[in-house]
Amino acid sequence: MMMMCGRSLLPALCTFLLFHTAISQKCPAQCGPCPDEPPNCAPDVPIVLDGCACCPVCARQQGERCSEVMPCQEDLGLYCDFSAEPQGDVGICMVLEGGKCVFNGALYNDGETFQPSCKYHCTCQDGQIGCVPRCNLDLQLPGPDCPFPRKVTVPGECCEKWVCDSKEEVAFGGFAMAAYRPEATLGVDMGTNCIEQTTEWSACSKTCGLGHSYRVTNRNRRCEMQKQIRLCMVRPCDEDTEGLIEKKGKRCVRVKKSEKAVHFEYNNCVSVHSYKPKFCGECTDGRCCTPHSTRTAQVEFRCPKGRTMKKPVMFINTCVCHNNCPRDTSLLQTDNAKFPRLTRY
Repeated sequence: MMMMCGRSLLPALCTFLLFHTAISQKCPAQCGPCPDEPPNCAPDVPIVLDGCACCPVCARQQGERCSEVMPCQEDLGLYCDFSAEPQGDVGICMVLEGGKCVFNGALYNDGETFQPSCKYHCTCQDGQIGCVPRCNLDLQLPGPDCPFPRKVTVPGECCEKWVCDSKEEVAFGGFAMAAYRPEATLGVDMGTNCIEQTTEWSACSKTCGLGHSYRVTNRNRRCEMQKQIRLCMVRPCDEDTEGLIEKKGKRCVRVKKSEKAVHFEYNNCVSVHSYKPKFCGECTDGRCCTPHSTRTAQVEFRCPKGRTMKKPVMFINTCVCHNNCPRDTSLLQTDNAKFPRLTRY
């Protein structure tokens, strides 16, 4: 039965019910329209993107209720603690103590180990999370005798295995994941006596719009396996790709560079420089069209109050048609990841 707020309910109780309902919402499958006016926040409370990377909201402060939609102010060292709520939909903004880590809403002590999935073994150390892959197929990529590798799931087993596709099954010179293989390395750093291990970049988390991809590497001073995340965009969701597909043949067509330069927007920050990124088109035979060759570049963002920061962003060189369509890439994704937008000037 719908409950109406009126004279029958105390104003404070009504406000609590409405507030609890609002913040207990989870992220929608697709972002809806945002309010025309920006939120009216309390003094010194910044406006940030919600946890769904959809609309601007007021950052929740220490002791306030938070949720997947209403994030805490992270630059103050706050995180959303869901331990007090049985269902875990609504939490309280708490101060992250030194040395502790937060992963997918769970709090881990310094030195504590955990497994977010059967594929990774992670450790919290000095406030940073380092993960070691338990499956070695990403560290031991197929050699030249298998130029068109493909991962397959083995029933009853956690780790996938490599199989080799024939050349006829792949168009434009290689399997889609080849876009991420050139950056995967396995070498020896004589200066630190550390065997460098870097996995391939995962496929972008979204087939259109802005998402992210990740990899695991020990390329750091401590030679510890850590997760790296880069921002990525295969194609804009609102991009009209009609006319960009060849009427004959089975190759995908790369979307031309934007006629106008665009700026990336990330968490209320705008990229200092403008870019003309390339995007993937579509394939004529229904296969997937994904990046074939990419590069990663650091993009500098200018934020409110003069603050600047840099974030790694994927830039596409070429695309490829293939049958190995991207599957679930949600492993090790953070619930409150915020992704950028594109602004045309």
